[in-house]
Amino acid sequence: MQIKATMADAYKLIHEGIQALARAERQGIRIDIPYCERVKKRLTRRINRLERKFKEMELYRLWEKVFRAKTNIYSNDQLSYLLYRVMKIEPPKFTAGGKGATDEEALSQIDVPGVGIIVKIRKLLRVRDTYLEAFIKEQTDGYIHPFFNLHTVRTFRSSSSDPNFQNIPKRDKDAQKICRRALFPRPGHRLVSMDFSALEVMISACYHKDPNMLAYLRDKTSDMHLDMAKQIFIFDSLDRSIPAHALLRQATKNGFVFPQFYGDYYGNNARYLADWVKLPQGRWERGMGIELPDGSHISDHFIANGIKEFGTIKEVRGRTIATGFLKHVQEIENDFWNRRFKVYNEWRKRWVEEYRKRGYLRMLTGFTCSGVMKKNEIINYPIQGSAFHCLLFTFNRLDEAMRKEKWDSRLVGQIHDEIVMDVHPDEFEHVERTAHRIVRKELPAAWSWIIVPLEIEVEAFEIDGPWVK
Repeated sequence: MQIKATMADAYKLIHEGIQALARAERQGIRIDIPYCERVKKRLTRRINRLERKFKEMELYRLWEKVFRAKTNIYSNDQLSYLLYRVMKIEPPKFTAGGKGATDEEALSQIDVPGVGIIVKIRKLLRVRDTYLEAFIKEQTDGYIHPFFNLHTVRTFRSSSSDPNFQNIPKRDKDAQKICRRALFPRPGHRLVSMDFSALEVMISACYHKDPNMLAYLRDKTSDMHLDMAKQIFIFDSLDRSIPAHALLRQATKNGFVFPQFYGDYYGNNARYLADWVKLPQGRWERGMGIELPDGSHISDHFIANGIKEFGTIKEVRGRTIATGFLKHVQEIENDFWNRRFKVYNEWRKRWVEEYRKRGYLRMLTGFTCSGVMKKNEIINYPIQGSAFHCLLFTFNRLDEAMRKEKWDSRLVGQIHDEIVMDVHPDEFEHVERTAHRIVRKELPAAWSWIIVPLEIEVEAFEIDGPWVK
């Protein structure tokens, strides 16, 4: 494979990135300390109420019976033992060590009274202790100055600490609102975020060059997730402007497409999808799950199409036999990799074989990824690293323009595929145009291997307002 970027190019990118990120660290971002203190107290009261409610439930009484004086409702080991060993519940997913998982994703799929309260308590504790407390602890003169590191992640992505700016909630909208409400620009300025659109999917296409994937990415009128949703949920057409249809698309995107790209398999995907549309992992009856636009339910639709249960996976004489919805998703997985994105699948096999022969992989950005890696890591690490390097290139060029043109606006941080700036209102349009020029023109001119149109979505928040709308 021809690699245009060299190791010298990689070093230059990192060297300039360290300096640009150091300037962002020094600038910092304003924090509303009184707000953080008020919300911490409010969250403590909510946590205490939920704990009292939980201790009145049957699940807690069973917990005390099993663990007696050692009862600790915040212990993952105790919760896992209680649910999967004592109550004999089939784990929705497993940890790397083979134990039943107790993360939010797994617990949200367990229909046992009290488990939902545990999930709520954990969320509130995380917001209070991991985020708000860190803001208060790490602030200096009303500003936090998060560190951004370029030497701690094997994929050559960045990391953040003291506080971890990249760990501020994004998917959980309630937690995101609480945390971002504490963060402000300098007086008279506004916070602006610049988020790359589907960056890792775009960069993966630069590696595998699957023609069907490239067609989706180059044609802005196409919608890969909607097409997959039609296949998974057995509809001839879907309209993403209809809320129920939009939910099916979102379920497909987060429950099947992206997990497949990152190496997950149909069994987990089926559980994610069923959870999204509120169907149980058992036999289905009419009237179950989300309501569709015609007033029927998703279970009615599946039953009418011959799928009457979630199903099972069994090993029979060395063969894996799936039934019900699990079998349906298994068939879609086979079609996904062996027909729809066949070239992508062939690249994955070649990429793994290349690593096994050499013991390392060369990224398109000039970096070398080495060490012991699992199959999924072999495929994903170079894509994740190269995607971040596109962001770092943009960050560096914005930093260069900021200093050369003496902007009053400042870079203040980055979160994975997103750049965050503290922008003077009079400079906003110029900053936005500069960012688009870098992403659309300078980035592909510097790296000719970029064969898809990269874009950023720019979102500006209120002047003197928090980092939330």
